[in-house]
Amino acid sequence: MPDQKAPATRPPAPAKLRILATADRLFYDEGVHTVGVDRIIAQSHVTKATFYKHYRSKDVLIAAYVQTRAGQAREAVEADRERLRDASGVLRAMVERFAAESRRPGFHGCPFINAATSQLDAAGPVTPAVVSWRTWLRSTLVDLFGEAGTSAPEDAADDLLLARDGAFGGSPIADPDATEASLHRALARLLS
Repeated sequence: MPDQKAPATRPPAPAKLRILATADRLFYDEGVHTVGVDRIIAQSHVTKATFYKHYRSKDVLIAAYVQTRAGQAREAVEADRERLRDASGVLRAMVERFAAESRRPGFHGCPFINAATSQLDAAGPVTPAVVSWRTWLRSTLVDLFGEAGTSAPEDAADDLLLARDGAFGGSPIADPDATEASLHRALARLLS
């Protein structure tokens, strides 16, 4: 039997990537609910037909934005796992990223929560994309806390998620040093 290679996957069309990159910037900087499709089309330098060929609706584009951000989060955690090979170290690196993100100039909160609260169609594709990311994050935290020897890894994951959500929600008006210190204290308590 001859070797059968899997069919080569074609890279996404440049216009599709440009639309997504433009949406990512505008959605995060200005808010998912305030940025219209016409503005994304104009700043992406594509036609309406091209936009709707790649994204049937704004909610489909929002879901793609969420999936792209979720993919970046997964890649960062996988890189930490490879580099650190220690669950406690990976958790510390995640908390460092949470803290760094919450102090970044132009920080506007959690992109996933922002997207979930801004979808146009409650039965559309955005909620499943956000739930998928959140399920992955919680599951990853449960696994890491379990590997680190925490006695109640599910509780620890829930507690760290709540601390992360609080940091991301309050960060724009909070002292960034206090927010970062609080995240680190929470993790230290959960690991002890």
